[in-house]
Amino acid sequence: MFSKKNMPCELTVSRVVQETQDAVSIWFDVPEHQWATFSYTPGQFLTLRIPGSGEREPAARCYSLSSSPHTEDELAVTVKRTAGGYGSNWLCDNITTGTIVSVLPPSGHFTPQDLNSDMVLLAAGSGITPIISIIKSALLEGDGHLVLFYANQDAESVIFGEDLRYMAKQFPERLTLIEWLESERGLPDRETLSELCSAYKNRMYFVCGPAAFMDLVGDVAHHVGIQHGNLHREIFQSLRSDPFDIEIGVKQSMTTEQARLVVYLDGDRAELQWPKDLTLVEVLLNEGFSPPYSCREGGCGACVCKVMDGDIQMRVNDVLDEDDIEEGDRLACQSLPITDTVMVTFG
Repeated sequence: MFSKKNMPCELTVSRVVQETQDAVSIWFDVPEHQWATFSYTPGQFLTLRIPGSGEREPAARCYSLSSSPHTEDELAVTVKRTAGGYGSNWLCDNITTGTIVSVLPPSGHFTPQDLNSDMVLLAAGSGITPIISIIKSALLEGDGHLVLFYANQDAESVIFGEDLRYMAKQFPERLTLIEWLESERGLPDRETLSELCSAYKNRMYFVCGPAAFMDLVGDVAHHVGIQHGNLHREIFQSLRSDPFDIEIGVKQSMTTEQARLVVYLDGDRAELQWPKDLTLVEVLLNEGFSPPYSCREGGCGACVCKVMDGDIQMRVNDVLDEDDIEEGDRLACQSLPITDTVMVTFG
């Protein structure tokens, strides 16, 4: 079974906008009775079910919301075609107005805690998708200063270029836009990024783009002294399993070994028995709770929790780095108890 919070819903595409030759924004109409289910914060993502084709099985893919909950009534994800990418190519080639898509509710933790914060946002290519949601929200609802470093291959590949330049003109005192084209200047270099990060050491950082870009930014930020807790990175992996499979909600334990679990979720405290062969997400779903999750395979970060007491081991981790783990972060969908008592909190 699914917890109600994570139940797939069918949404109708209201329009498709061709952003560049290789990128489209897909807008969804959300019926009034589903508004609460699809409420979101800037920087979160949707998980879409991609239909199968021939011998190809249906697939699930995560795409960041490029819309803002503060400026738009509809939801939009922006998808850039990738070579050999089944999901992105299917969406770019087949989605039209009126298409019905199975969607999981918004998820993810790539979100500012305070829209009034001064922020540095670094994006490369389609990594601009969650970043523009944050920018639109912060400019309308917050009062902080934003610096956006935005790298692309060439002028034709820039997604949301006109929108960003317009916002920079409308808010000249609050949004500084730095555009970088590989065709003119090569790949973003360490010296340029070091100068940028050094000038804004005490700000919140949000980084999204190809792995090499995010690794470079992370390394530069570390060397100039940006606090790890101020650096937020969005990482997506292609999902191997199907989170839309309704059979995966409940799993039976095959062991009598249990840990004592104290969990804080949605403002509530609960004590449960945690069979040591079930993941934290599986235990919570079995007990009727609604933990955050999406991929269930350690690839998206939607289920991140923090260990307050005790210890947990993860089966798979494609998202958290060593500093995250040292600070107590764990992926609940991959977490198994090590100690006899574990205390965790979500959100």
